[in-house]
Amino acid sequence: MKKKQPVAEDPAEMIPSESHEEEENEAPVKAKKSKTEESGGEEVVYHPVKLSRSDLYRPPTAEELNQLKEAESLFHCSLLKMQMEELLKEVALSERRKRQIDSFIQTVTKLLQTVPESPEVEVSDLSWLSSAVKVPFLLVPKTTKGKFHMTPPASVDLIGSYPLGTCTKPRVMVDLAVTIPADVLHPKDVVNQRYPRKRALYLAGLAQYLASSSDIGGMLYSCLHGNRLRPVLLLTPPGKGSSSFTVRVHACPPPGFFKPSRFHPQRNNIRTEWYTGLQTSQSESSEPPTPHYNSSVLGDLLPRAHLQFLSAVSSQCSAFADGVALLKVWLRQRELHQGTGCFNGFLASMLIAYLLTSRRISNSMTAYQLLRNTLNFLASTDLTVNGISLAKDPDSTAPSLAEFHDAFQVVFVDPSGHLNMCADMTACTYKQLQHEASVSMQFWDNPTVDGFHSLLMTPKPMIRTSDHIFQLCELVKLQSSCKKLNLLSELMDHSGNYVHTALPYILSLLQRGLGQRIHLLTHSLSPDPEWSVESEAPKHKAQPPLSFGVLLMPELAASALERGPPADSPKAAEFRQLWGSRSELRRFQDGAITEAVLWDGDSMCQKRLVPRQIVTHLLQLHADIPESSVRYVGAMVDDVIKTGSELPSTGEEESLLVVQSYDDLSRKLWRLEGLPLSITAVQGAHPALRYTQVFPPLPLKLDYSFFDREKTSRSLVPKEGKPCPAYITPITVICHMEGSGKWPHDRLAIRHIRTAFHIRLGELLKKHHNYTCRPCPTHLDVWKDGLVFRIHVAYHREPQVLRESVNAEGLLVVRDNEEAHALEMATIHKPLLTSTLHGLQQQHPCFGAVCRLAKRWLGAQLFSDDITEDTADLLVASLFLQPAPFTPPGSPQVGFLRFLHLLSSFDWRNNPLVVNLNNQLAATDYTEIKNDFTATRESLPVLFIATPKDKKQSIWTKRAPSVQMLQRVVMVAAESLKLLENQLMDSNQIQDVRVVMRPPLDAYDVLIHLNPKQVPLLVQAVDPPTVTFSRGIMAGNVTQSGGALPVIDYNPVSLYMAELREAFGDLALFFCDPHGGTVIAVLWKPKAFIPMPFKTSQVSARSVVVTGEEANTVPNVEAILEDFRIMGKGLIKSLEARTEKWSL
Repeated sequence: MKKKQPVAEDPAEMIPSESHEEEENEAPVKAKKSKTEESGGEEVVYHPVKLSRSDLYRPPTAEELNQLKEAESLFHCSLLKMQMEELLKEVALSERRKRQIDSFIQTVTKLLQTVPESPEVEVSDLSWLSSAVKVPFLLVPKTTKGKFHMTPPASVDLIGSYPLGTCTKPRVMVDLAVTIPADVLHPKDVVNQRYPRKRALYLAGLAQYLASSSDIGGMLYSCLHGNRLRPVLLLTPPGKGSSSFTVRVHACPPPGFFKPSRFHPQRNNIRTEWYTGLQTSQSESSEPPTPHYNSSVLGDLLPRAHLQFLSAVSSQCSAFADGVALLKVWLRQRELHQGTGCFNGFLASMLIAYLLTSRRISNSMTAYQLLRNTLNFLASTDLTVNGISLAKDPDSTAPSLAEFHDAFQVVFVDPSGHLNMCADMTACTYKQLQHEASVSMQFWDNPTVDGFHSLLMTPKPMIRTSDHIFQLCELVKLQSSCKKLNLLSELMDHSGNYVHTALPYILSLLQRGLGQRIHLLTHSLSPDPEWSVESEAPKHKAQPPLSFGVLLMPELAASALERGPPADSPKAAEFRQLWGSRSELRRFQDGAITEAVLWDGDSMCQKRLVPRQIVTHLLQLHADIPESSVRYVGAMVDDVIKTGSELPSTGEEESLLVVQSYDDLSRKLWRLEGLPLSITAVQGAHPALRYTQVFPPLPLKLDYSFFDREKTSRSLVPKEGKPCPAYITPITVICHMEGSGKWPHDRLAIRHIRTAFHIRLGELLKKHHNYTCRPCPTHLDVWKDGLVFRIHVAYHREPQVLRESVNAEGLLVVRDNEEAHALEMATIHKPLLTSTLHGLQQQHPCFGAVCRLAKRWLGAQLFSDDITEDTADLLVASLFLQPAPFTPPGSPQVGFLRFLHLLSSFDWRNNPLVVNLNNQLAATDYTEIKNDFTATRESLPVLFIATPKDKKQSIWTKRAPSVQMLQRVVMVAAESLKLLENQLMDSNQIQDVRVVMRPPLDAYDVLIHLNPKQVPLLVQAVDPPTVTFSRGIMAGNVTQSGGALPVIDYNPVSLYMAELREAFGDLALFFCDPHGGTVIAVLWKPKAFIPMPFKTSQVSARSVVVTGEEANTVPNVEAILEDFRIMGKGLIKSLEARTEKWSL
């Protein structure tokens, strides 16, 4: 077979290949070698290539002009072209690696040709094999007819991707076909597993001989794409190169030994009497067909013919190998490239060959165009309905496409016309491939998406791609499924592999049951088993649990009602058969009487798990799989934001109550009469009003006996000695008043006018609606429906007035200042963000829950002061607005995992995160944002978020996080993601997902432990205590208006944190979980401990150290810790100082 040679480069620009280190990223580096390498193995030195002036300014050649034109017309930017070229260099094999492979192949070939002969014995007699080597085959039934003897192979040939030139890293597999001599086989060996058993015996004989050779490093058995009928022998070289590549030895019959017509998908080659051991009167013609068994044996006959066909095609198309390499990378990132029924590199090569031979793509296309056209073909062609064939003129015995479709779910016929190369693939796997290709094509054409990263660099594991996942943990239960589904003939066809026999039937059952609720159903591909040559072949159940993933249709997935056909319809019986006892007749409001199934689910978090009820019910009813064997990973992480003991909720219902109460207040404010100026806008500016508050405010009914009364206003105040009262969140509402010439131009006068409005609004709300109100200079608190709304009156010109000042010369000067920024943020930006994100929640029902999970994690890991609420909400919004390469999250859990992935993998240093709210940004805006960002990077925040109203400044992240804190966030997010994904996917792990919410406290210098009685939000803690304190709340319905004003916004922990930061912010950083955290973590700033020259103005919290003539001051840690105790008296339980953490 001809081996494709790479195009030689300019010899002056080649990398030396004498490097002795293992190459992982073997990209060519253009450089010249110096003469030093000749002097006895010294280190190689590189120098840049020096070009003469004429070379530097030489006009571009015709080829270079073509490349430039191609880059302009085909790619969004030339960067994509360069990225793809670099990627191809990364995955290509280096010359050094190829030499290693060639040398090892030569050694193995020589060894194989000297295999000793053994006497002829019965197939079932294994006495000629030593006990150290086992046969790689499950011998069920035990015996079959036939004779066998060991003899050297008739030939040893390279097949597969290596001789074709399409072999890629990271997992380099080199295929070697060993031809079993014709005298070992018999033409009738196709019957009753005789050939597959002889093949396995032959491999065992090779393994026994090779085991004694020192030229072989490691030796394992495996199966080709998980097919137990096709065991292979894996060989690795000895020494350092053992992990760099693997040689896969296949045993094959001589070409043309069996007639292809014997393997027609409608023919039987496994007799029921032999397989079951029971006497039957069936004639051969009435035996059930065995298409999967037939294609397994036929697959061994054709690899050389396939290599010849692909070599002929690739010789016509120069970019063939690169196109296949890109498609293999794309498949690997989507976990479709290996396992049973995968779309492997061989199928990728065959598909591109099909498109080339059918003239759908031309031989002159680049690798980029090959990939694009292949994905386009996959997205638009359904091989489960219309199969394709590479056979130009198949012989008369070849089956038709219709016959292939009857026997297999996916059809792609090889050039011989006899073999369906997708025989083991399920329809669901092909639908997943189609879906992935279609999603890839959508964002490839979107100039605002980084196509290269999304397409080829972002891994898509099932746990991060699917909205819900469930696993079948005890695969042995599928044996009883085969009985229940009456699959004996299919089980015979799959040679007893009950997992792959039952799988297509279980998939079609689930597809019927989940129906409109899901967009896509996928399943994990069983990995190719690998085992020692000294061990027995593993049983079918000895593989990881079978995982299924679903992509939900958000609008239908959570419906608790499954409405069926009318009672008198012919389809009613079919509906009843599917749902069994759960189906019942129901009368609906429109008068129709139909079959229906009602699932349990009152709150949104219960309705989200309706698919779980469907899956467990159907598997139990139709496949005999008990609920205990199904592990449903759909909402495990949601527990950390669940509230309510009787009716658990993840905040949707509570948020809705808050929004409804706010809408009612907003209407009442609009209708108020008696104000000197009319209201122009009422806007919510609080996370609860956009459904993203971690624990939404609950309507409270107060127990007045728990409080004291304030003398003048009769408001409630906390009682001394009692636990801290329940925390009541003020919900911010901005009320804009109309502009008028009567508004003053003085900042103090504007404040007085605003205060007057607060008083007037309070009077009117009390008079008309009996709401208890308390006006303040900055706001008006309104007690309504058991909630507190904090109304801020805003005047649109006030920020401008704050920027204006008169200088000494009497001139008006306009300067930006913090006060104006803060006011703009509170009255303009936050209300706008709240209304925009509220709209996003209406489009994506799980947006709010993802935000709540993300912020719960940030709070628990003590990051909530660095990644603020608004920043976190924008980060989550980006997952829904630019989900590429995924689809928008359909469950809180998958959204949270992607949030952690975004934090840990986004290149914050070199890229802005663009959040295209309301789809207002065009491609030109993206370019402008990127260019401005690059030009002014050093002066911009480390975490830069651009929105349509804020393209250049990133106002949300100006203050925080710092570089160090962002690094810490990225590191903790990466660890949390790794841990959580392992926990969710591994059924053997401890099922406590709260582990990722528990912060590592070993990095901090001082820990201040708080008294739980005085932590008002204690019930929100990650690990809530068993003992709860009465906090002045009663059960029962809340009053809509009236009553005494409660204690508002009183949280001793946050007040204490503010005091600590004010007093010691220059010496230390303070961290605390805002949601019921009982520990304040303190980290000393490194610069704080540098001795400073003594100054009388800088002796606060410092002690004087005199060395010789110099007097310096250093922080007085003991006094500082004592101050912590004094400031937090009654709140602090204990103080843990880790003195080894700092040096004085």
